[in-house]
Amino acid sequence: MTKESLKESIEEHFGKIPDQRVVTRSSHKLVDIIAIAILAILCGADGWVAIETYGRAKEEWLSTFLELPNGIPSHDTFGRIFSQIDPEILERNFQSWIKIIVGRLGLEVVAIDGKSLNGSYDRESSLKSLVMVSAWSSSHQLVLGQVAVEQKSNEIKAIPILLEQLDLENAIVTTDAMGTQTAIAQQIRDAGADYILTLKANHPTLAQDAHHWFERHQHELEKKAVHTAKFICEAGHHRIEKRYFVSVPVDQVFHPKRIKQWAGLKTLIVEQSSRQLWNKTTHSTRFFLSSLKPNFADFPASIRSHWGVENQCSAYAQIVVRRLVRLTPHAWCLDVVFSEDDSRIRKAHAPRNMTILKRLALNLLRQDNSQGSLKMKRYQAGLNNNFLVQILSNSGIF
Repeated sequence: MTKESLKESIEEHFGKIPDQRVVTRSSHKLVDIIAIAILAILCGADGWVAIETYGRAKEEWLSTFLELPNGIPSHDTFGRIFSQIDPEILERNFQSWIKIIVGRLGLEVVAIDGKSLNGSYDRESSLKSLVMVSAWSSSHQLVLGQVAVEQKSNEIKAIPILLEQLDLENAIVTTDAMGTQTAIAQQIRDAGADYILTLKANHPTLAQDAHHWFERHQHELEKKAVHTAKFICEAGHHRIEKRYFVSVPVDQVFHPKRIKQWAGLKTLIVEQSSRQLWNKTTHSTRFFLSSLKPNFADFPASIRSHWGVENQCSAYAQIVVRRLVRLTPHAWCLDVVFSEDDSRIRKAHAPRNMTILKRLALNLLRQDNSQGSLKMKRYQAGLNNNFLVQILSNSGIF
């Protein structure tokens, strides 16, 4: 990659974002501000002061492909600009980049998950923590998109907006119980995708029918040819986990009227799991609704990818975060690698825009195949400009 191609790519992807400032009073180009912020976050910065510090340390190198008419902006300028930028527009630019990556790799399983930015609350303004709903490609370790949940709303209203942003054809969409809604199932099928939706008590009739059916047939399943089954045993982090998956046609479990309410519903999946720790063993049973046929072989892999057991964060990070909330891999990494929950950025659009930048940086790091943890890659990118350029080159857009 040359500095000329880097400059052209930055202009192409971020140069068209509208500038809300009065041009005659602006000391710094908007595209320069956005580019410095992206590179700084990629190299370890987690706030406006750190972004300014990175910019000043790398000013000579940055000036080789950015104009920087008045040097590096102050941290107040970074904070003010990103509180003004329309996050919907920044998200669209993020999406245009993602489509390039996804077009090259292809989609498989897309996990929809909500995440609260715990540090974004503001008691003085009576603002709750910002909640983001994100789409995550587990096979490619990519954040595909995100939508903010309105202060007086919930994830159910945000998920359809997020799905509209994505090209889901031939993908498998997974959600937790919050996303298990008939309208969402219909939207996924209309997009040419299949779904695996977690079934819990928010649909009491279906959940009870599933529980009663499983209780009646639990000991007979091995004798009947109406299901597929798969056993998985995993060991690690001082525990042994055993999972038994069964899939069965829904017409053997639910009333036809119930089935008709769910677009394309074909299969009930049952996951029985036991977790053996050093001092105790726990058991659980979970149910899922799916538009895939009962003989689909990859139900276990699709379900496991949603909960992120095969994530690439450190074992310590998994243990700590699991005690707080069960998150998908990108949420773990944003907490542990990007210190997202510690961020106190909260003014106007700044929290959401910072989240978009961090997800962009996470995606860039995920596309690099060199050895090392995400934290070490950020650290090395901050020290070595050539390694930073390598990360940008491996993304396929720079």
